[in-house]
Amino acid sequence: MKTVLLIENDLTLLANTKELLELYDYKVWYAENGEIGVNLALQTNPDIIICNIMMPVLDGYGVFEKLNKNKATRCIPFIFLSCKTEINDVRKGMNLRADDYVTKPFNIRDLINTIESRLAKHAIFNHNTPKKLYPVSEPLKINSLDQLREFFKKTGEIEEFDKHEVIYRERKNADSIYFVEKGLLKTHRMDEFGKELITGIYKKEEFLGFYSFKKLSSYPETASALENGSLYRLSNKRFQEILSGSHQLTLELAQLQSENLAVLRSHLLEMAYGSVLKKTTNTILKFVDGAQDNLLEAIKISRSDLASIAGISTESLIRSLSLLKKEKLIDIEGRNIKILNLQELYHIR
Repeated sequence: MKTVLLIENDLTLLANTKELLELYDYKVWYAENGEIGVNLALQTNPDIIICNIMMPVLDGYGVFEKLNKNKATRCIPFIFLSCKTEINDVRKGMNLRADDYVTKPFNIRDLINTIESRLAKHAIFNHNTPKKLYPVSEPLKINSLDQLREFFKKTGEIEEFDKHEVIYRERKNADSIYFVEKGLLKTHRMDEFGKELITGIYKKEEFLGFYSFKKLSSYPETASALENGSLYRLSNKRFQEILSGSHQLTLELAQLQSENLAVLRSHLLEMAYGSVLKKTTNTILKFVDGAQDNLLEAIKISRSDLASIAGISTESLIRSLSLLKKEKLIDIEGRNIKILNLQELYHIR
């Protein structure tokens, strides 16, 4: 699969063109301004770059000049994309030695023909010196979860998300694995009565989307954002290629999944038999565990989401929070919760 880097500040055109290119079996990296595009080109080393000219931060000419100065990217075929049709703009792009120039609005078939033509010319010109950072036929040697995290950061497709935005939906193809860069996410399902059941909370440096390691399956739940943030996305196919080359990584992931399952079982038992105060405390501590360096920051989550995680009514949760505040174990500022006495909270747990 050939990779295309699409740099376009018109977000509607960006999304539509990305989707159409993927229908033609291209892997698409995308950026909404020139500065992001340059950084992404250096990270991903795409097969071809399509770049708008008139953009904020850094225009298309600036993108081309920066990439042309870098040894790793100067030979990547580069196509300018713009609604400007004046001969001077075409001449300026060609004088910079860009490979082609496509005007908007364009026919997708014309764009595909241009891409294929430039890729074919590039392949003929470079047939004696083929280069590929990670050949598909050669499994990557990633032997630990730490190495997998670094791989996501270096090669994963970064996506920003807003609060309440859905990352993936139940019953859709589970075609991607995710690694949280920042922010907070939840996975959830609806029961037969239409009540939301939260099945997991995911913070910075955590993975989600692991459901099948052997074949393409469907997501059994929905993942959505509890706050603004960003994550890295890697295709399930690429992830399976990595697993096929590392027995040790497979074992570590199996251990991680086993630990997550044990935590889920404990949570279900607590939801069934624990006291309301204990359920509330344990839910608060879920946001503390694994984030000891961030205790000064308030927990920012709605009362309804907290209650859903705890398995209690919102009213019961609010009463428990008031009691914890009265005992000076937490402080409440609006909808935010701040930890005042972590040790005593663990005693309640």
